[in-house]
Amino acid sequence: MSKSRQFLIFDADDTLWENNIYFEEAFDRFYEYLSHSSMSAAEVRGVLDEIEMTNAKIHGYGSKNYARNLAECYRHLAERHIAEDDLKAVQEFAHQILEKPIELIEGVEETVAELSERHNLTIFTKGDQEEQRLKIDRSGLGSYFEHAAIVKEKNRAAYEDLANQRGFQHERTWMIGNSPKSDINPALAAGLNAVFVPHARTWSLEHAEVPDNHPRLLKVERIRELLDHF
Repeated sequence: MSKSRQFLIFDADDTLWENNIYFEEAFDRFYEYLSHSSMSAAEVRGVLDEIEMTNAKIHGYGSKNYARNLAECYRHLAERHIAEDDLKAVQEFAHQILEKPIELIEGVEETVAELSERHNLTIFTKGDQEEQRLKIDRSGLGSYFEHAAIVKEKNRAAYEDLANQRGFQHERTWMIGNSPKSDINPALAAGLNAVFVPHARTWSLEHAEVPDNHPRLLKVERIRELLDHF
């Protein structure tokens, strides 16, 4: 792999900093509050997943939309009278995600700092514009990136648009992320290269099969291993 100047596109949530762990914590609080007489946490999670898959197509992602999804799930599953205070309480579990600290994943800052000295770095993330921009600002990483793009969905068309708008040469462009569904597979489909950096707590709806052998795919265990390749 060439160490000449490359275009490195980084996913943000669960690649640069922790994210899904806070949504999992909010769900745990929701499940305890729901206190369903017969449904397990996994069963309730399954109902919520269906709601999230439907609503993501309309409203997108982020804590504000998660609050909406929790309220809808509560209306669907609650075994008692649904009071307005109940809906406010379950939505607050999601709203509190915004107050969580930005916890950089181990090795991230030193890695992107060094890579920024010899490559073109871009943040490419999906979700609510204001929320994602705030995360980037709070992370302290913004100065290492030449550009940040926030989109509603990261699919093949989104990667093609980003590469075209930024003038990235496909053979020298790499998408780096933890999500097979949003980072790896659509980037490969768009003709870009990809680096898969797995995260143990990746959101279940971001799971998908990653090719075992692909000429444009690199797999690493930790983000600092990027320095061995770029």
